[in-house]
Order: sequence, then structure tokens, then C-alpha cells
Amino acid sequence: MLREENRADGFTAFVASSERGIRLALSAAFGSERGREAAAEALAYGWEHWDRIAVMGNPAGYLYRVGRDRARRMSQSRNLALAPVRAAGGDVWVEPGLPAALAGLPERQRVAVALVHGHGWSMSQVAELLGVSKGTVQSYVERGLKRLRRDLGVEL
Repeated sequence: MLREENRADGFTAFVASSERGIRLALSAAFGSERGREAAAEALAYGWEHWDRIAVMGNPAGYLYRVGRDRARRMSQSRNLALAPVRAAGGDVWVEPGLPAALAGLPERQRVAVALVHGHGWSMSQVAELLGVSKGTVQSYVERGLKRLRRDLGVEL
């Protein structure tokens, strides 16, 4: 019985520290609704296989990939419903062309840009979740921002 309690405690602690990141990354990749569904499915899978996943070097990254695969199977549509950005006063403001421009980015660039610039993650945090190097994340962000600027007609 103690083993099952330790298993539950370990998974509960993992969810408390990692669920938000998995959900945000999947929502950036597949839109809010599909991202939330994929995160829930990935965490359910994680619970079922926790004994094996708990000893992995990057269980959050593994479950991100499980969720990514599930989301891809849910629908092949590129119709992304990206969540609006909330300003400091709680008001919602989004550049009118931003959702379409973000949806036009390749998945990895969209996820990196959304997590780094939309949610304030460090490149190291994104690299760990995605299972890539920090330099790769930096490249995704730079290329994604360059394309967003081009698509939105923004000059620096």
C-alpha cells in the first residue's frame, strides 16, 4: 500500500510542477482547446505509465511529445484558436493579425515564440521541455520572430 501512496505522491508533485508547461506548450502548438485536451491525455498516459516515466531524465518533455502525437491525431486542421494576451489591467489586446501570423509559423517556432515571449519562459526551460538544445530554441525564436515581423509588416 505504501508503494501506491508514494507513486501517487510522486505523480501529484510532478503534475504540480509540470502540468502548466506541458499545457502551455501544447496550446501554443495546437490552439487552446486541442492543447488542453492533448495535455489532459498526456497526463492520463503519464499516470498509467508513471513507474516507467518517473525514472526518465525528462518526463515533462516525454509527456509533451505524447500530447503532441495525440493532438496531431485529433485533427489535421490548422485552425488554431490561440488564447488572447491579457494586458496588465486585465484587458485583452491582441494585434489583429497576430493569431493568423502565429498559426502560419512552423510548430516548433510557434511553441518557442509563445513560451519565451508570450509566457516569459527562459530558453533553457523551453529547451528542457522540448528536449532540444538552448541554441536550437534560440534559433526557433529568432526565425519565428523574423517571420512574424515580416508577416505583420513590422520593421525594427
